[in-house]
Amino acid sequence: MALDVRKKRRRRLSMTSLIDVIFLLLLFFMLTSTFSKFGEIEFTAAAAGGPETDRAIRFVKLEANRILVDGTLVSFEDVAARLTDSKPQTALISLSQDATSQQLIDLLSVLKGIDQLRAQVIG
Repeated sequence: MALDVRKKRRRRLSMTSLIDVIFLLLLFFMLTSTFSKFGEIEFTAAAAGGPETDRAIRFVKLEANRILVDGTLVSFEDVAARLTDSKPQTALISLSQDATSQQLIDLLSVLKGIDQLRAQVIG
């Protein structure tokens, strides 16, 4: 009795179905994801040279758990009221090492709403 020992030829896998599945997954994730719009906050860094003489300078120190405006402890909600003035002013923001970037963004967004105020971040 003779055994049939012919080598079985492997069929090549078709890449078409794999490409179709990848395309469908890509389409699914693109359609179900949400895109959020990020707000932009403009600020200028402190530059060399003297400040403008017609602007009042206000010092804001941002620490991890407190905010000091001109050396006085102020709650986060009262920062805008403390810095509101009719004449042009510059707020110099000094960051402590333990201040987070989210706290800085929150402070800058509050300061952005104040007219006649320009914020500068110094270290």
